[in-house]
Formats: sequence, C-alpha cells, structure tokens
Amino acid sequence: MVKLPEALLKKYDLLLIKNDIHSREYGNYKKWLQYYLDFCKKYQHPYADPESLPIFIDKLKAKKQISSQQSQARQAVALYYSGISSKLLLRAPVDQIKETGTSYDAAKTPNPWTKAMNCLGDEIKVRHYSPKTLKSYSLWAEKMRLFTKDKFPKDLTSNDVKDFLTFLAVEKKVSASSQNQAFNGLLFFFRHVLKKEFGKIDGVVRAKRKLYIPVVLSRAEINRIISHLKHPYDLVVKLLYGCGLRLAECMKLRINNFNFDYNILTIDDGKGKKDRTVPLPESIRSELNAQIERVIAQHQYDLDKEYDGAFMPGVFEKKYNLKVTRKNAGKELVWQWFFPSRELTYVPETNESRRYHLHETHVQKAIKKAVGKSKLLKRASAHTFRHSFASHLLQANYNIKTIQELLGHSDVRTTMIYTRTVKSRTIKESKSPLDF
Repeated sequence: MVKLPEALLKKYDLLLIKNDIHSREYGNYKKWLQYYLDFCKKYQHPYADPESLPIFIDKLKAKKQISSQQSQARQAVALYYSGISSKLLLRAPVDQIKETGTSYDAAKTPNPWTKAMNCLGDEIKVRHYSPKTLKSYSLWAEKMRLFTKDKFPKDLTSNDVKDFLTFLAVEKKVSASSQNQAFNGLLFFFRHVLKKEFGKIDGVVRAKRKLYIPVVLSRAEINRIISHLKHPYDLVVKLLYGCGLRLAECMKLRINNFNFDYNILTIDDGKGKKDRTVPLPESIRSELNAQIERVIAQHQYDLDKEYDGAFMPGVFEKKYNLKVTRKNAGKELVWQWFFPSRELTYVPETNESRRYHLHETHVQKAIKKAVGKSKLLKRASAHTFRHSFASHLLQANYNIKTIQELLGHSDVRTTMIYTRTVKSRTIKESKSPLDF
C-alpha cells in the first residue's frame, strides 16, 4: 500500500476542512485516496493524471462497491486534484497509460472537467456569490459529469440536462427544491462556463412541490431548549429567536454590528448580499455586554500572543492589505467576531495564525442535543427559531411587510408562509371606514 507523504496529508486535511467535509469522514476520504494511489502504482497510471479516475471508479464497480462508496471515492480523489500543487504530487512511475497506450502530460493537457470546474469557481467568485452557492453548483456539475459518464463539457447539450433532471425526479426521487437547485446550477454552468445557450427544456418530469409549513415552537418550548444549553450556545439561540437571524448570519456577527445607543443590530452581507437592521432584545442586553467583555479579554490575549488578526471579509481583506495604515485591520477590536472560535486557525499559505468564528456545526450539534433533552414532540433545528420569531410577531398582529423587512425577504410572498403557522387575531368585524 502506498504511504501518503506528510506534506500531502497536511494539504489534504486543509482541503477537507475547506470543502466542509464532516470530521468523521476524514478517515474514509484518506483511505480512498490511498487506495487510488495504490491503484495507480499497481496498474502503472501516472499519479498526476486525473483521467485515471474514471478507470479507478470502474474498478470499484467491478469489486461490487455500492454507489455511495463510489461517489465518496470519486469526491475524495477529486479533492486531491482540485487543491494540491504539482510540487506535492507523487511522481508517476511511467509516462504511458496502459489501457490507451498514449502519452499524457497533465501540465500541458489539463483535464477538460478540471478546467471547467476551476472556471465555474472563478465565475461564482467574480459575482461575489456565497461559498455555499459555489459548493452547491460545483456538486451539481460534478453529478452531471458522473451521469454523462465523463462526457466532455463542450459536448454537453440541453438534452443531457433534460435526461439528468428527469433522472433526478424519477429515479432519485429528489425534492422539487433540489431539482430546481440543480436546474439553476446547470443553467449557470452552461451560460457562464461553457458560454452557450441553455436552450428550452421541455418535457422534463418535475418533482412535485408540496406545501411546506414551517415548524414553530411555543415560547415555553424555546425556554426549555435554552435551559439545556451552555454558554455560548444559549446566547446564540436567544439571538436566533430574538432577532430572527439565520444561523450563518449569527455566526458572522462582529463587534461593530452592535449599536447599543440605538438598540439596533446590523446584519451585514446577509442572504442575497442584503444588509438590514433589527432591534436588539432588551431582555438580553446584560448577556450581550458580558459576551463583549469576553471578546475584549480574548482579543487582548491574542494581541499579547502576536496573532495575525481575525479573518476579514474578502473585499476588505484585499482593500486593507493595499493600505499600509489599515493592513492590520483584522487586529482592531471592532472587527473581532462576537462568537469567536476557541482555537486559532493556521493558514499555511501566508504562515499566519488567525481567529475564525464559532463553527455552525458546533451550534447545530448543541441544539440537537438540547432538543433531545427537552423531550419535545416537534422537529427543531437552528432555523426553527427564525420561523418562531416570524410566527410570534404575526401572532402579535405585526404588519406582514414589517416582518418581511426584519427577516430580509426580497418578496413578501416568501413571508406569507407564516400566515399558515398561527391563527390570526386580527379583528375582522365589518365596519365603515368613517368609524375607524
């Protein structure tokens, strides 16, 4: 079995973290990479040749590996090629591919799909789309590649997309939202990466969209969950419910988002790149101040240890690095995370130690555990508190447009779903406007 070099393992660990692979899967991904490199050695494929991946997957099929394992193996090897520089790649034992008998130079002739996926990433970043959008669109492009059996990107047609979407609905039985997400991802891929018209997609079997009614917790149920949470997770939940935040919005809060003079919380760069403001709950003002004091103490400790600052938003990072006077903006107190991570993150590319915010998965696990201890008869997640925020405001006769603005929805029709979660208390007896 091929032994993975230490430098390769370190780089691969960073790729696993960057691509949000769950920590419990790290061992499986490294195992597949080791099997793949051992396969290349045994059958004399160049280690730096991505075109040997389909052959490796075919070998797994022959060994009766289930589809989920094949998919995980493909993703593990794809990560290897996506982010590891040629200097760290193991050297190929031969220059010929045994099955084809043709020479292949990965440096001179890059794999067409690798080039297309890199272009997809560039197009998404240029438009300042979120990392989650990049991850989602890349995943659907990769699934399309698998469905078409590595058909060259330039040869893809609208018929391939039609067959793929039908396959998702009929064979995979995916939800309507997943199918729509796949459609949007492939539409973007065709228009901005392949530079050709998507064409009209007719006759596609569409997954049926069912009416979704959000789960809403009562105030008593929310208090029960909070009682089973420790700091800082209890404060996270109070902000999710008290301000109607999305989990990602809450995690990305910085010190400069809080305005206690006007009792306002500013949400920067929310979903859809929209900013908004929401009122701060008066009942937790003391807890918010206590958390800020903790951040100040942590910040001073980091400064004493000469850390390199908090991670900055991408645009600010480039902007401030060009200005000598603001190059250390990440060290300023106002840019510190409101919920900082416990440990510093080492960035090998710049040889820096930086502070990141509390990871979303830690909050999700804590909430899941607290919900279990609360013995609730409802499914509840971090987003449930946002649903409860909107529903309780509606129940208190707040105007739907006001709730829309507080939630940051672009269309009031999105907010209207909450009219189905609670009974209206609005007085509807007939009156003349003169009598109002």
